[in-house]
Amino acid sequence: MPDHSVTVIGAALTPFNRRKDGTGFRDWAFDAVARALAMSDLDRSDIDEIFVASESDFFSLQLNPASVLATELGFIGAAATRVEAGGASGQVAVHAGVRAIQSGDAKHVLVVGVDPSASSLAGDAMRALYGFSFDAWTDGMTGATSTALYALSYQAFAARFGLSDADLTAVTQQNRANAMRNPTAHLRREDSAAEIAQSPLIASPYRRLHCSPLSDGAAAVILSRRDAAPSSRRHAPVIVGIGASTDHMHLGARSDPGAFAAKTRAMQRACKHADVTPAQIGLAEVYDAYAGAQLQAVAALGLSDAPGRDHKDGTFGPTGRCPINLSGGLMGQGAPVGATGVGQAATCALILEGRYHPALQPKSPPAYALADTHGGICTTAAVTILHRKAA
Repeated sequence: MPDHSVTVIGAALTPFNRRKDGTGFRDWAFDAVARALAMSDLDRSDIDEIFVASESDFFSLQLNPASVLATELGFIGAAATRVEAGGASGQVAVHAGVRAIQSGDAKHVLVVGVDPSASSLAGDAMRALYGFSFDAWTDGMTGATSTALYALSYQAFAARFGLSDADLTAVTQQNRANAMRNPTAHLRREDSAAEIAQSPLIASPYRRLHCSPLSDGAAAVILSRRDAAPSSRRHAPVIVGIGASTDHMHLGARSDPGAFAAKTRAMQRACKHADVTPAQIGLAEVYDAYAGAQLQAVAALGLSDAPGRDHKDGTFGPTGRCPINLSGGLMGQGAPVGATGVGQAATCALILEGRYHPALQPKSPPAYALADTHGGICTTAAVTILHRKAA
């Protein structure tokens, strides 16, 4: 019987930043894919299917980006599909690739995520579009912003856990400190507590420095059926669990507007597939569009029952029990939407293999790593668990 285990045999990210060099999404995708392909020891002709994660046609001004990139990247003949799930687009695209292999339809799959979230449109236009990514009728067209909606959800969460501005500061400083050691990160800066507290208030309690930036960039992973992978890559990390779920679009319809219930269900499904518990996760890249969203994610994923305390005491720091967002997360590394979830999976795979940035690479990689992404105010959640295979 064929071994339908799914291995990550290639992984790469471009720098996440604001591009001012005249390049575009095709260039960034080409860069990420070329490096992932070189790592995989495959040829372009080996790829059976391509999944392209891109949140909005408005960002790239390109309808049907999957077919365009199949041509631009030299994968003529491969099946090409575009995947969109808001902020979860990249992770959902990874899941689509996993299912294509597990179904027997493909042996080798390319997943590429890309979005020009910073350079294609003015900031005000981008903020308006993000409002439309919730419910356009009730949110976007009424002027409700993503920051305001996230803030409302976090206020309920913070009240339940007794959190303060100091907890937001702890997350912000941790992620930006990690980004300082990531040479490809967008916000490579250290923020003092005073600088955070004095930054402009956007939607209480969120200040500007509690927020992730708009970024450009691309990420790619190459997935293979384990028994079909090149012999040099047979011991690459394995995706052992995937899970996804949804919640009510509107916060007011939820029994607890501060809880990321979709993320909890997605994690439960991924853990069931992987036959692991959250306590076994030794590394996580989680969706921190805002500092408070990371605290909400940590609780929803079952990684902590006291997320504020655990962030402050170093549990999730670089040398802690479960390092979170070694990359810097969205707040530090950056947030090109379609590339975010793919980049998280790529980062986890590179760390498990010991191939990550030297200043951030753990000396002893854990057995299990988690990539976590969501769209909306955790309206759509997607979780991936990877396992480090011994040689």
